Amino acid sequence: MQLDVGTGIDFGTNVLDVEIPEELRERVDVGIKYMNDAFGGMGITPSMSIMFTGGPGAGKTTQLLFMADAMSRLGLWQPYFNSNEESPYQIAVTAERLSLMHGFALGEESHVPTLIENCNKIREKTGKPVVLIVDSLQTLWSGKYADRGGGTRDTIRCLEMLTAWAKQTYNIVICIGQVNKDGKMAGSNKLKHIVDAHLHLNVEEKDEDLRGARVLETLKNRFGGAAYKFWLHLNKEGFTLVADNMIDH
Repeated sequence: MQLDVGTGIDFGTNVLDVEIPEELRERVDVGIKYMNDAFGGMGITPSMSIMFTGGPGAGKTTQLLFMADAMSRLGLWQPYFNSNEESPYQIAVTAERLSLMHGFALGEESHVPTLIENCNKIREKTGKPVVLIVDSLQTLWSGKYADRGGGTRDTIRCLEMLTAWAKQTYNIVICIGQVNKDGKMAGSNKLKHIVDAHLHLNVEEKDEDLRGARVLETLKNRFGGAAYKFWLHLNKEGFTLVADNMIDH
């Protein structure tokens, strides 16, 4: 399967003659400064497909729950948190423990075509573009393989489908991805090439002064800079920025 963004631009069109959609001209504020900075200082570009990886217990789900709540507070986008790793009850318990105040839509759909259909219904109902958060990519199936036996091939297909949907509709997709024993993203390297951005969250082990802090790193960003790092303390209230390597932002 290949991405089909359906722009309709004729082959050979001069780049200066391309009419840029208004939806792509403004960055999306996610309501958390260091997360905006992770995307180059201005937030997320509409239509982006983002991979979010991290070691066990680093706080990936917690970080994205805070982001979903912050985006609800701003009121411009509709967050939709779709989890097959935890039940809606577990997510609700975590939201209560974290004292989240603004709420967001929940789902537990694993079939990608149905998941996309649900997102389209939410957008139509709310009148707001959707930021779809998937926990996690490896729990999804495309429907191509009836017994869900597609393995890595189907995971690639699922990410291609979600990325194509984001490009066609100017919504945003953020997928939590699993990692292997070495802490690197599990699965085919094709996954890295499909997404527009890749953020990684881990626990600091080398720096004695920051040991135990979470390290948020921008490994890839087609719409801004990369190699940004943010050191965060995590407690029951959430994340607090303690250091970063951004010189000019």
